[in-house]
Amino acid sequence: MKRFIVSGQQALCALLLGFFATHALAQTTAASSTVSLVVVGDIMLEDGPSFAMRKGKDPFAGFAHFFKNADIRIGNLECVVATIGSPEEDKPNVFRVSPKSLKFLKRHFDAVGLANNHSGDFGPQAFAQMLGLLDKEGLGVYGGGMNLAKAHTPWIVERKGLRVAILGYDEFQPRTFEADTDKPGVAWSEDAQVVRDIQAARSRWKADVVIPIMHWGWEDPIANARQRQLAHLMIDAGADAVIGGHPHQVQDTETYQGKPIFYSLGNFVFDGFSDPINNTGWVLRMELDRSGVRKVEVHVAKIGPGGIPRPAGLR
Repeated sequence: MKRFIVSGQQALCALLLGFFATHALAQTTAASSTVSLVVVGDIMLEDGPSFAMRKGKDPFAGFAHFFKNADIRIGNLECVVATIGSPEEDKPNVFRVSPKSLKFLKRHFDAVGLANNHSGDFGPQAFAQMLGLLDKEGLGVYGGGMNLAKAHTPWIVERKGLRVAILGYDEFQPRTFEADTDKPGVAWSEDAQVVRDIQAARSRWKADVVIPIMHWGWEDPIANARQRQLAHLMIDAGADAVIGGHPHQVQDTETYQGKPIFYSLGNFVFDGFSDPINNTGWVLRMELDRSGVRKVEVHVAKIGPGGIPRPAGLR
């Protein structure tokens, strides 16, 4: 098992060089096409990104070529897209953006994750409206739904004959955002349920590849014991990779049972941070086939003024 720690720009560069060498996973002997999956970290479209979109600017434009050349594109939508609802009481930061922002999401993404601690900021009615708006635009969702069962149902996408299941879970408070039998909301992370969902993704939904996306951890550069325990449990249950977010910075990475774990990809589109560590994220590209993850690439995103990312090295 290998573990990598990010600490500063030089360490990040060293990590990436080692990561590419370690995670250029062995090619399978079967001659089959691979499917490319691009995953980004936290997407919060209020403040600077919202201002840019009102002026017709695309906050994702700097990475348009990454998205265009991928078969599947996903990311964590850490805000509410709605026109209704009331802000949650006693919550210091609540985020809501106009449905007009969906044209930019639709341009670059196939699905978005809703299992986070901001998608319920304006209550269940706003969450339900967001689900309807996303569906109308043809955007898939994972980690949230109109009820408990739907929130725990994987988003299934098929490309080149490969069937991929994406699951999403939140375990950062408030838990009041959790879906119920008759209430829209997020999928909360309960170990036994997560294991059942991963197993059902294969047995019921016939997925060839299963990837859970987590919203977890503290705002530290190193994943905590809970994150590691759950990541290992998910891979033991049949997950092909585990990808996380929420800490607002990149966290360490490891390989367990030959499967990659990214504890946090950090921020992607996010205004309001001044420290470089919070304005550096990873754009992850995976090549998938029926054996799981064949190859991994990491591209560094630098978030500039107004919360807009650009590839590292570009001005």
